[in-house]
Amino acid sequence: MRTPINRERVAALIERLAVAASSPLRVYLVGGTSAVLMGWRDSTVDADLMIKPEDEALLRAIPAIKEALEINVELASPADFIPLPSGWEDRSPLIVQRHGVSFHHFDFYSQALSKVERGHRQDVTDVKAMVDRGLVDPHRALQYFDEIEPHLFRFPAIDPSAFRRAMQAAFGA
Repeated sequence: MRTPINRERVAALIERLAVAASSPLRVYLVGGTSAVLMGWRDSTVDADLMIKPEDEALLRAIPAIKEALEINVELASPADFIPLPSGWEDRSPLIVQRHGVSFHHFDFYSQALSKVERGHRQDVTDVKAMVDRGLVDPHRALQYFDEIEPHLFRFPAIDPSAFRRAMQAAFGA
C-alpha cells in the first residue's frame, strides 16, 4: 500500500511532473488531489490528473515518479465518466506554473457532476465541501447538468434518470 498523499507530496509531484515535461502543457489535478490542495481533506490515496496536450516524455516518466514518491498516480478526470459542460477549461483555476507547465484544478463543476453521478460517500462529502467553500453554486451545477444531459447517451453506464435524481438531491431542486 502506498503512503497517503498530503499537501507536501502533491507539491513534490507537481515539481517532478513539471521537470519531466518536454513542452509547455496543462496538467489538471482532479478529485482528492484538489481536495488536499484546497484544504478540505488532509490526504488522498490517488493523484488523479489529466495532461493536455499529451506529452510522451511526461507519460513515460510517470511510472518512475510514482515509484520515487511512493504514490498512486492515475490518468483520470471527469471527462472519462461524464460529458463535460462547455467552458470547463476556462473554469479550471490555476494552481501554479513550473518549468512551462501550468497546473490547474479541473473545473469544480465538472468534478462535482462526476462525483454526484458516482455517488460514493467520499464523493458526497467532497461535493458538500465544494458548495460550502463557494467553488460550486448549486443553481449553476443544475444548469450544467441540463447542458450535459442530452449527451449522456455517450456514456451508456449512466442511468440519466438516476443521475438527475442524484443531482436534485445534491443541489436541491
